[in-house]
Amino acid sequence: MICALGSAVCFGTASVLQAVAARATAPGTGSGVDPALLLRALRQWRYLAGLAFDGLGFLLQVVALRSLPIYAVGAALAASLAVTAVVAARLLRVRLSGVEWGAVAVVCAGLAMLGLASGDEGDHGGSTALRFVMLGVAVAVLGLGAVAGRLPGRARALALGLGAGCGFGVVEVTVRLVDSVTPKALLTNPAAYALLVGGGAAFLLLTSALQRGSVTVATAGMVVGETIGPAVVGVVWLGDRTREGLGWLAVLGFVVAVSGALVLARFGEAPVAVEGAGEGVEVRGVRRLRVRRG
Repeated sequence: MICALGSAVCFGTASVLQAVAARATAPGTGSGVDPALLLRALRQWRYLAGLAFDGLGFLLQVVALRSLPIYAVGAALAASLAVTAVVAARLLRVRLSGVEWGAVAVVCAGLAMLGLASGDEGDHGGSTALRFVMLGVAVAVLGLGAVAGRLPGRARALALGLGAGCGFGVVEVTVRLVDSVTPKALLTNPAAYALLVGGGAAFLLLTSALQRGSVTVATAGMVVGETIGPAVVGVVWLGDRTREGLGWLAVLGFVVAVSGALVLARFGEAPVAVEGAGEGVEVRGVRRLRVRRG
């Protein structure tokens, strides 16, 4: 749980650094998904610093997923929005309302419940069929991105955010399905390909959604996509369980933590002053652009 919370802190801090970078990056094509956007963003030091935090967060996430049920780690990662809100309030002087401070407290309470109720990770290794299903979902995320690029603004942001969340969820599940990191084992394991495709597709979709659409809508879609599906897979197919008699507390904690994170979804777009973006120009910050899933 300490690693899961540390991962959330890294991702939440990275999102503040990358908020300025993504919106200060000149838009390219009118499509909802623009691969060249990543290359343009990499020219900015804030984006690179955010990637460093993302890399550390990803390592902590892997450790957490090797010890905790997926539902607990997923809720902790969604709670990085609370970290983003607090960091934005401190460093960027963004004013949080009473409701938002309450949401931060709610997220913390939900995570505390999960920490008390979570058992060990499931002992089911996952079938070969599940590995191929994850690869199919990862490819489908790419297809969703192509379709979402033709939708109008709000619907496009929701579809891209939901697709990104599903891609990040694929990474959460496949970390558990990669049981050996030897070259031969990786090359013959469909889950390894699913991890790369899912993480890369999700990162691209989220970057495109946050650079062009409603960040609040995209973030809400992402939180739903990256928590509910992986939690179900972990419980049904990988054997994730709770401590004896505390299943109700785990369910309550999960719902409370994710609900609090959704209230804080607007902290993909906390107002940030951008140096070098032009005099009198203000951009909206964007949600975490994470390497942690690929």
